[in-house]
Amino acid sequence: MSSERSSLRCRVGGLDLRSPIIAASGTWPHDPSFWRGELTAGLGAICTKGITRNRREGNRGIRLWETPCGLLNSIGLQNSGVEAFISGELPEIGSRDVSLIANVAVEDLPSLAEVLKLLASVKDQIDAVELNISCPNVDEGGIAWGSNPESTAKAVACARSLWGGPLWVKLTPHACDIVKVATSAQECGADALVVANTWLGMAIDVESEKPVFDRVVAGLSGPAVFPLALRLVWEVARCVSIPVIGCGGIAEARDVVAMLFAGASAVEMGTALFLDLNLPAKFTLILKEYMQRHGYASTEEMVGVASHAGGI
Repeated sequence: MSSERSSLRCRVGGLDLRSPIIAASGTWPHDPSFWRGELTAGLGAICTKGITRNRREGNRGIRLWETPCGLLNSIGLQNSGVEAFISGELPEIGSRDVSLIANVAVEDLPSLAEVLKLLASVKDQIDAVELNISCPNVDEGGIAWGSNPESTAKAVACARSLWGGPLWVKLTPHACDIVKVATSAQECGADALVVANTWLGMAIDVESEKPVFDRVVAGLSGPAVFPLALRLVWEVARCVSIPVIGCGGIAEARDVVAMLFAGASAVEMGTALFLDLNLPAKFTLILKEYMQRHGYASTEEMVGVASHAGGI
């Protein structure tokens, strides 16, 4: 089979993607020059930074801390607020050549409703909403919404009632039972599930003899969490009927293949982009060569192959 006949196009959670690789929230510049041209080659979509009702300055103190195999971050949902996003940032990236997924961070239900009503007024410019019920870097809302099936149901039901387009839900790896949380999100109207967000960690500065971050804990991403994320994708994909998007520690093209084989229909990558924004384009070339060598005509044929081949 010619590699030209291996297609990366796929349909995931109500969205047609030219590639199964997506830039995760908070990892891609909002500068419009980054939303078109060669830099977007290999990307199926880009997630925006987390959007909240009002402007947030983000967390104080140190925000990033490298670990031997990852990155701790404590950004804290810094963003300009939904109205500034609609009036300022969205028009600037309007001529993009890649799909836009608006990451909406859940603080409380009234604020969520206001954000979604405002986004609905520009729905033609937004391809999907990614409901973020998993941010570990804020004191209120965030990860608490995705920690159990009951609070997840409230957030997803609220979003579903106000947003008629594709609705993806980004889960936390710290849910008490992520399969039950995933099932709850599906039952309340999610079109796809992103599995998952960063893992809570911390660092201590041995010179100052105190925690590095003002909030003590921060979100760990990077290659260190890939095996953990892969396991969650495997567990969730076997228990839901909607697409799963694998997210966590993807740093090589073979990680994309592994996520697909575990049951993901697409992947989100983030930390690796800080090293090279051209990785998606490089990965797609390797992925197409792999597909040709193994006789896959589409990535959809690869979804869940590992479980079909003798998994549990």
